[in-house]
Amino acid sequence: MKKLVKHEVIEQRIYLIRGQRIMLDRDLAQLYGVETRVLNQAVRRNRDRFPDDFIFSLTRREILNLSQIVISSNIKHAPNVFAFTEQGVAMLSSVLRSKRAAHVNIAIMRAFVKLRQVLSLNKDLALKLSDLERKIEKHDSDIQAIFSAIRQLMAPPETPKRRIGFY
Repeated sequence: MKKLVKHEVIEQRIYLIRGQRIMLDRDLAQLYGVETRVLNQAVRRNRDRFPDDFIFSLTRREILNLSQIVISSNIKHAPNVFAFTEQGVAMLSSVLRSKRAAHVNIAIMRAFVKLRQVLSLNKDLALKLSDLERKIEKHDSDIQAIFSAIRQLMAPPETPKRRIGFY
């Protein structure tokens, strides 16, 4: 079952929309080995299990923007595209009751966890980088002052000019 779905395939199908990491109904249906309409039908039959923070419908603009990212152009002509958050994907395993769905769901959850860890690591690195930049800026002004002092020392001393003529 490990050869069922590769993590790289799942990670490529996780998008950031409305500030949330989501997966599209088409991608999930393909991973689960069912048609998109079958997946959406199962969700509609169990709508009480999918609150608005688990699943939402994409707007026409979001679909068009996403169709530029997604390789398949069929998405831009789709009348309705559902986006599942991480919790929505987890809930799908209770709606789609097959061994494949359970194993695919485990792989998807692992991909979400791995993505969260990578983002957390990147956040830590970003904080360290900004702290380092602040330190460099402080030292940068100190270094500029040292260079200015060195330039003043290197400049030839000004000798007073003698006036020509009568005093």
